[in-house]
Amino acid sequence: MAKKKASGGYNPPYAAIVVDVKSGKTLHAVNADAPRIPASITKVMTLYLLFEQLEAGRVRLDTPLRVSANAAAQAPSKLGLKAGSSISVENAILAMVTKSANDVAMVVAENIGGSERAFAQLMTRKARALGMSRTTFYNPHGLPSSPANVSTARDLAILGQAIQDRFPRYYGYFEKRSFTYAGRTHGNHNKLLGRVEGVDGIKTGFTRASGFNLLTSARTSTRHVVAVVLGGRSGASRDQIMANLVSDNLPRAYAGARQTPAVADRAPTPVAVARAEEVETTAAIPLPAPRPEPAGAPLDLSSIRPVVASASGSTATPSSMQWSAGPQPAPRAGTQVASAEPVAVSAIADLEKKQAAEEPVKQAAPSRSAGWVIQLAATGDEARARDILSDARQKSRDLLSNASPFTEKFVKDGTTFYRARFSGFDPDSAQAACKTLKRRGFSCFATRG
Repeated sequence: MAKKKASGGYNPPYAAIVVDVKSGKTLHAVNADAPRIPASITKVMTLYLLFEQLEAGRVRLDTPLRVSANAAAQAPSKLGLKAGSSISVENAILAMVTKSANDVAMVVAENIGGSERAFAQLMTRKARALGMSRTTFYNPHGLPSSPANVSTARDLAILGQAIQDRFPRYYGYFEKRSFTYAGRTHGNHNKLLGRVEGVDGIKTGFTRASGFNLLTSARTSTRHVVAVVLGGRSGASRDQIMANLVSDNLPRAYAGARQTPAVADRAPTPVAVARAEEVETTAAIPLPAPRPEPAGAPLDLSSIRPVVASASGSTATPSSMQWSAGPQPAPRAGTQVASAEPVAVSAIADLEKKQAAEEPVKQAAPSRSAGWVIQLAATGDEARARDILSDARQKSRDLLSNASPFTEKFVKDGTTFYRARFSGFDPDSAQAACKTLKRRGFSCFATRG
């Protein structure tokens, strides 16, 4: 539980970390490995598992997800979905990213895992696969529970990197500042978006026991950090701490080609999406209303040293949200899904053991002097550029898992374009990568970064 000072002030347990994504170095750490309650940052893992299903083609953005009585009964923050109704996958993503909707998180859990418990086990298994050794999940949304979800600042930083490395085509949703559903517009709880230079996501969280939490990603055209603040005393003070951490540490981050591989992940969890009739129909459970968040002073940005991004820096707001379909098209609503029983956790454990025993693909680490990039396309749609990068990585993991994907904005004759590029090469490896990619159907040329 949150501690109280003698003065009666709210003083939840604090932790923080800033990680340089390109070098892998920890630039700042306070209690980074101490157990903490992640609160709604939990939903990043829920989204990770949903993105897996999208990428595998088991669901589409327009696939309807059934709302059970249990999901409808979750405590706020929520959309207020009615039992027996449905919500599309894309609206579910946006509702969790912006509104941090607990009812929607439960909808996703039950439709993917068949039950809250089974889905929470999947979440924990995925955490272990990503290297989050001190994290255990018991629910998909981060609401208070017994036992409670537990993680660390360092583990959550790993998750923040992993979801970007694994799903560049979907990560842009985290930059969405508002979401309109059923005629009502919901603003993103992440108040640093658009207010602190370089911040592009990703998720806030709060319970009385956890304090005010924030997982953040910030970048310029050459630098990238992921930062976590847990246990802020108010939303405003948490935001101020995070803004200062970003402005202090982003300029210190490594500006060269990425020296660390993407966060390792095994193959997508083989979960068959539950049929509507299999989703739990648990009776509504009365839950206590959450305590109101203590009001904090408005965020004072006057003391924050601005981080100036390059004019060519990427801005990842999804444009039309018309993402390319996964390799396994999902059946339309109303058709039967093959092998659609809820997940058997023991089977996943056996599969993970088998995967762990398989010989990994050997890859040369990027040269420390690497300064070359490969370009696959230049397009007027940034979402399309991200799709191309994601598709190339999925089809050429043997070549690109240690490379760093990025889009680069430029203007020609008054028209804005976005280059789709990977960095982390020396001249020879860049030319070799392009030669292989061309054989696999991609356009490619190598150039000095």
